[in-house]
Amino acid sequence: MWVSSVWRATLSPGRRAHSALAQLRGIVEGELEGIRGAGTWKSERVITSRQGPCIRVDGISGEILNFCANNYLGLSSHPEVIQAGVQALEEFGAGLSSTRFICGTQSIHKNLEAKLAHFHQREDAILYPSCFDANAGLFEALLTPEDAVLSDELNHASIIDGIRLCKAHKYRYRHLDMADLEAKLQDAQKHRLRLVATDGAFSMDGDIAPLQEICRLAARYGALVFVDECHATGFLGPTGRGTDELLGVMDQVTIINSTLGKALGGASGGYTTGPKPLVSLLRQRSRPYLFSNSLPPAVVGCASKALDLLMGSNTIVQSMAAKTRRFRSKMAAAGFTVSGADHPICPVMLGDARLSSQMADDMLRKGIFVIGFSYPVVPQGKARIRVQISAVHSEEDIDRCVEAFVEVGRLHGALP
Repeated sequence: MWVSSVWRATLSPGRRAHSALAQLRGIVEGELEGIRGAGTWKSERVITSRQGPCIRVDGISGEILNFCANNYLGLSSHPEVIQAGVQALEEFGAGLSSTRFICGTQSIHKNLEAKLAHFHQREDAILYPSCFDANAGLFEALLTPEDAVLSDELNHASIIDGIRLCKAHKYRYRHLDMADLEAKLQDAQKHRLRLVATDGAFSMDGDIAPLQEICRLAARYGALVFVDECHATGFLGPTGRGTDELLGVMDQVTIINSTLGKALGGASGGYTTGPKPLVSLLRQRSRPYLFSNSLPPAVVGCASKALDLLMGSNTIVQSMAAKTRRFRSKMAAAGFTVSGADHPICPVMLGDARLSSQMADDMLRKGIFVIGFSYPVVPQGKARIRVQISAVHSEEDIDRCVEAFVEVGRLHGALP
C-alpha cells in the first residue's frame, strides 16, 4: 500500500490525469453495460421531418405514423403557429442574450404572461425556459424550514427535484391515496404553510389526480394546492383549461405550473400562474428565472398563437377526446391492458423492459413510431409502451396502430 502511494505521488500531473480519465472510463462503461444488460438502453431515433401525425425517420423508408409525441392538439406544425414564430423572429430577433431582469424582457413576453394568466383565470403568470425550471424554481423560493410540502409519490421528476431544493419539511403520500394524504396533513399541522403538490394528469400512467378530494382536504386542514398541468393544459376540461376545469375546482387550486412545449405549440418554455404576490416573489428569488436567458421570441410567438387558436374554438379538444376513446376501447377489446382512463396518454402495460423495447422496434418496422418505457423512467416491473393520441390523428391512423399492436403482440406472445 505504501509503495503504491509513493508511486502515485511520483507520477507527473499529465500521467495522473490520464490515470483518472482511465478510471472514469472504466466506471462509466461498467454503468452503461449494466443498462444494456438490463434491456433498458434508450436509443434516440432521428426524425428528418417536422413534427406531426406522420413523420420521416432516418434509415426508414416512407412516412411513419407518430404515436408518441406530446403534440396533443397537433399545433407543432400548424401553419398559423409557424407563421407567428417567423414573424416574431423577424420583428424581435433570434434571442435576447440576457436574463429577464437585465435586458431580456420584450413586450411579447409580458403579453404572453398576461394571456396565460387570463387563460387559467389567475392573477399573474411568469415564464421560464421550461416547466422543469418552473418546478425547480417554485418550492425553494416559496417554502422555508417553517413550512411543509406534501407530494404524491408518483409526481414528475421535476417536482421531486424542485422539492429537494427547498428546506421545507417533506411528506410523500401514496399515489392518489387520500386517506394517506389526510394523515400526513394532520401530522403537518405544526408547520406554518402546508402545500399539497400533485400532477394534474400523471404522464406515465395516464391517470388523473382526484382534485376535488385534494381541495376538500386542503380546505379542511388549511393547506394550499399546487398542480402541475403539463399533461392537461390545452385539452382536458370543456375548454382545455386543464384538470382543475375538468373537475370544477379552478377557484380552489392556488398555483399552477405548466408547459408551452406540449399542446401549446410544442417548442419549449414553461410557466407558473397564481396569486400576483407569489409571481412577484418568484421574479425576485426564483433562481431558474433569474439566471436563465429569456425565452426566444420565436418560441413566444408560436406559443401565443397556439393559445389564441385554443381559446378561439374547443372543437379540436372534443375531437381528441373521441379519438382517445376509440383507441382505448379497441386496444381493450384486443386483449391489451391500457393504464389510466380517458386521457390521451395510453400506456400499454407489458411489464418486461426487453419486451417493451423489442415490440416498439417491431412496431416501427410496421410504420408505427412508439417508444418502450422502462426503469428508471417507470418502476421496475412496470415497463410499457406509452401511446399518445393527437387531435390530428385520423380514425384510420388509430385503427392502423391497433392492428399493428395486435400483430406484434401475437408475435411476441403478449397476446394469445
